[in-house]
Amino acid sequence: MFLIIAVIAAVFGFSGRSSATSEGAQALFFIFLGVFSLMLLAALIGGDQLRR
Repeated sequence: MFLIIAVIAAVFGFSGRSSATSEGAQALFFIFLGVFSLMLLAALIGGDQLRR
């Protein structure tokens, strides 16, 4: 979910329409990418514990 939102924000922000929009989209992209990576890592490490 986070990755999809980040990609959409990147498409609108990285196109160069507005510098403020671009900076905001880049920030959201990297924040969501980081959250996605942490959640993926947590699921891989503690996956067995979540299935109880």
